[in-house]
Amino acid sequence: MKINNLLVIVLSVITLSCNKSEKEKSINKKLLIDGIKYLSSDDLEGRGFSKPGNYKAQKYIATKFKEIGLETEESTNYIHKFPYTFSGKRRQRMYPIENIDSNVSKIKDTTVFGGNVIGKITGSIDKTIVITGHLDHLGIKNGKIYNGADDDASGTAALIAIADYFKNTKPKHTLIFAAVDAEEIGSLGADYWLKNYKKKNKIVLNINMDMIAHNDSLQLYAAGIHHYPKLLKSLENIESPINLLFGHDNADDKNLDNWTYSSDHRVFHKEKIPFIYFGVEDHKDYHKDTDTFENINQDFYIEAVKLIIKSIENFDSNLTYE
Repeated sequence: MKINNLLVIVLSVITLSCNKSEKEKSINKKLLIDGIKYLSSDDLEGRGFSKPGNYKAQKYIATKFKEIGLETEESTNYIHKFPYTFSGKRRQRMYPIENIDSNVSKIKDTTVFGGNVIGKITGSIDKTIVITGHLDHLGIKNGKIYNGADDDASGTAALIAIADYFKNTKPKHTLIFAAVDAEEIGSLGADYWLKNYKKKNKIVLNINMDMIAHNDSLQLYAAGIHHYPKLLKSLENIESPINLLFGHDNADDKNLDNWTYSSDHRVFHKEKIPFIYFGVEDHKDYHKDTDTFENINQDFYIEAVKLIIKSIENFDSNLTYE
């Protein structure tokens, strides 16, 4: 009886351990899908920079980061505000004044505030991986809402789900989750954050996600290997129904557009910080009012996020330093 009881105990421990392991290795699909659905809803009016819907998005992301239990970075708040001043033609385009003559130099400058939403999980070594997705989109144009489901509610909702996945782990590297603002008008948020981040020399990698939810061919690109070939090891042989492709990072390749400077990873690349940019090819809804939740590929999106999580785990384990 004692032996049988011991066996039952051992089997119970193994079962609980397996169940815990499976739980830790799964993503919260509901959190992911609910996230992209809300962030691309009409209620947020396209998340235009410095517009009310954009501020709603910031608050939503901050609330999710708090619920997950992420640490704040360099302040007590998840939302890091930053100023930007619009002048001349750009001011008129963003904040039009009616009945103005052609001399835009007479238009007064307008200073507005954007907001990056930043959370982190502290690792065991003094090195940092920054994971980014931009929270803004095009807002309302000619009375139409540009919801930006794929661009880039997909990357922003993925940030939340990935942070949730890692919340009960102790990564080797510190993981910073940065939902950055104003990508659509020049990566203003990513640029402001990196310039003001006090431990920039500790960042060893940027993983940027911009448009990862809409592809009918099960293809996802990881751009950046041309510039940083040592990163390839962590991306090879990842089991996934998605075909992970490389390219879109070589100006000499005439067959593929060069994405090196196409999203927020460019800010890190200019500072000689290695990057991997996950994204899909442009599709028929890119920068159109038809980029809606209904037009994303949910199964593809879920698998894409799983693949990106595995890549983060690999980078966390494989990155080495001389």
